Amino acid sequence: MTAHPEAERPERARPTPNALTGVGVIVVDPAGRILLGLGHDGRWELPGGKVDPGESFEDAAVRELAEETALRADADAVRIVAVLMDAAGGITRVTAAAVLETAAGAPHVTEPLKIARWEWFAAADVPSQLFAPSAAVLRAWRPELDLPEVRAYCYPTLG
Repeated sequence: MTAHPEAERPERARPTPNALTGVGVIVVDPAGRILLGLGHDGRWELPGGKVDPGESFEDAAVRELAEETALRADADAVRIVAVLMDAAGGITRVTAAAVLETAAGAPHVTEPLKIARWEWFAAADVPSQLFAPSAAVLRAWRPELDLPEVRAYCYPTLG
């Protein structure tokens, strides 16, 4: 039996990672309000964060939501409505826009060094001082919202 040609080649150099994969979670309560956290820099942001290696966008959304707000949800209830791509500081960011309309519990500040408070907003009352990735995620979900434009490529899904 002959060895596969790949078995004889020297190991390739590993490419330098150049992308950050994340998820922004749009939590919608029964009244249609959106959950936002006030960062200490004065900008509002959605719950969310980095996707761990081997983790799905849905699982990352549920994990980040629990870590940041203490809200609990099932990954099956998460709907990915778009994937966005932008760049910051020479790094490509790939962010999934996740919508969740069912979460258990009440939001609490669990990371006080990051978020001062969580607050519910009617879609029409979302503040304009938004963390750029959160603004991009919200615009992907509801393009009609009067939000700041963010330079990002948006790839809507069928979700």
